[in-house]
Amino acid sequence: MADRPAPNARRVAIVGVGMIGTAVAQRLLDCGHVVRLHTRSPEKLAPLVARGATAATSAAEAALGCEFVITALNSADIVRQAVLGPHGAAESMDAQSVLIDMSSIDPPSTRRLADDLKGRCGAAWVDAPLSGGAPKALVGKLTVMAGGSAEDVAHAGELMRDLCANYTHMGPTGAGQTTKLVNQVLCALNNQAVAEAVRLAEAGGVDARLLPKALAGGRADSAALQEFAPQMAARETPPTGAIRNMLKDMEGVQALAHANRLPLPLSSAVAELLRTFVAAGMGDEQIAAIMRQFEGFRPAQH
Repeated sequence: MADRPAPNARRVAIVGVGMIGTAVAQRLLDCGHVVRLHTRSPEKLAPLVARGATAATSAAEAALGCEFVITALNSADIVRQAVLGPHGAAESMDAQSVLIDMSSIDPPSTRRLADDLKGRCGAAWVDAPLSGGAPKALVGKLTVMAGGSAEDVAHAGELMRDLCANYTHMGPTGAGQTTKLVNQVLCALNNQAVAEAVRLAEAGGVDARLLPKALAGGRADSAALQEFAPQMAARETPPTGAIRNMLKDMEGVQALAHANRLPLPLSSAVAELLRTFVAAGMGDEQIAAIMRQFEGFRPAQH
């Protein structure tokens, strides 16, 4: 924790302090920024307050006097409530403020939210969904695909450079969220491919734990193989993202595909598989738990 703000410190509100919000907050504190937090589960805030953050009783209180407001929430409805609802962040924002939405929500909702925020208080909206998760956020190595005006995305970039190794302006409002859907197609299909490869190796008597090393550098290599094959081979499920959230994103993919009459057969198949996990009561389990498709769709015993 810094004893005083760094010379280039920004005042930042973070609304939504789950896995991603916590990591983003920790990274920004490490970089010397002044961070104010609000979440529906205030018991989560104590470790960050101990590091120098300030807890707020509402999103409006968190946003008061802040140049940037970051949201990291689970759905468009929750984002709307946090930003535009009673005691929402918009009550304390103005035309000099920038809302950076790091949630993964659908592009049409993003465009509506941006328009409503602009009409309410004049603040800018940058949709900035991420890839890399909490581990990359903690070390400032996120990949972020941003949507909004060039000016607003550049302004947000003054803060995002402390969180990102790759920050790309993809186009107008909603373009970041569309790119995140593309990202999730690649992630979801790769995750399923890794699960099938691990199980095939096991069935053939090969030690699946050796797959990442054996295939490294070849055309079959991928970040998904390197990260998830060891977890799946060991039947371990460390925090990487819930199956429920991946399904939400794949349903966003399906909605965009349907709107454009675009056939995506592999994406549709994986979405149905994820839906089966959720129906079996496994929605809150982590991605590596998809290995249990080969052993019966059974929730973990706690």
